[in-house]
Amino acid sequence: MVDQMTDLLLERLRAILRSYDSLLVAFSGGVDSTFLLRVAVEELGERCHALTCVSETMARSEAAEARRLGDELGLGDRHHVIESNELERDDFADNPRHRCALCKTELMDIARPLAARIGAGVIALGTVTDDLGDDRPGIEAAAARGAVSPLVEAGIAKADVRALSRALGLRTWNKPQLACLSSRFPYGTAITPERLRRVDRFEDGLRRLGFGQLRVRFHDAVARLELDRDEIARALEPATRDAILALGRQLGFTYVAIDLGGYRSGSLNESAPALVSIRTHAS
Repeated sequence: MVDQMTDLLLERLRAILRSYDSLLVAFSGGVDSTFLLRVAVEELGERCHALTCVSETMARSEAAEARRLGDELGLGDRHHVIESNELERDDFADNPRHRCALCKTELMDIARPLAARIGAGVIALGTVTDDLGDDRPGIEAAAARGAVSPLVEAGIAKADVRALSRALGLRTWNKPQLACLSSRFPYGTAITPERLRRVDRFEDGLRRLGFGQLRVRFHDAVARLELDRDEIARALEPATRDAILALGRQLGFTYVAIDLGGYRSGSLNESAPALVSIRTHAS
C-alpha cells in the first residue's frame, strides 16, 4: 500500500523517464537503483540498459546479486557487467576526502563510451533526496560528467523507494542499505585489496549470524562494528559475542569493538559534515 502522495511521486518519475529517448542506469543491485531500473524498464522497454561496474571495492555477494536482479528484471544482454579499476586511479588507494569523486569518475569513464556505443542518450544514477544532506563528492562528480538523478528530480526519498518497491513486488524493498566497501575506511587510511577482502568477509560472516543492517569500519587493528541498535544486545550475548570475536581475530583484527551509536550512513563524515547539492531539471 502506498499513500496518494507517494503514488504521485511514482507518476512524476514515470513522466521523467518517458521524456528520455533511451537510458543507461548505473545499477548496483541496491534498493534505489533496482527500483529505478524496474520503473525505467516498464517505461522504456528495450530502450533501457543497465551498467554494473564490478571491482574489488564491491562486495562479492552484491556483484552476484546484481546479476540475479538483472535477470529477474528481464534485462538479458542489456545488462552490461564491466570490470572497473578505481583502485588504480591516482590517489584513490590513499583514500582522500574526494575518494567518491574518483570512484564516480571511473564509473562515468566506463558509462559514457558504453552509452555512446549502445545509443543510450542519458546516464542515470539511483541517487535519492536523502543523499543530498551528506558529504557526497561523488554525486557532484557524476553530475559534472552528465549523469542525471531521476529519483531526486521526482522528489523521491529512501522511504518512498522502499514503499513503492514493496508495492511493485520488488524483493529488494527491505534490503539493508549498502555502499562501496571503501566507505568502511576513514579518510587517509590506505585502501588495499587485502583490507577490502577482510572487511567483506567480516560483514558476510555477520550476516550469516543473522545481523541485517551493518558496517564493519576499519581502524587498523580495530574493527568497529555498526549494527542496528535493536541488534546490539544480541551481539553481546555470550555465544554470539564469542563467534564475532573469533571471526574478527581470524581476519586479522586484534580488537573488535561494537559502536553503541549503532549503524548510521556516512558515520565517517561526522567529524566534518558538508552539504552536497546537484542540479536537477525541475525544482
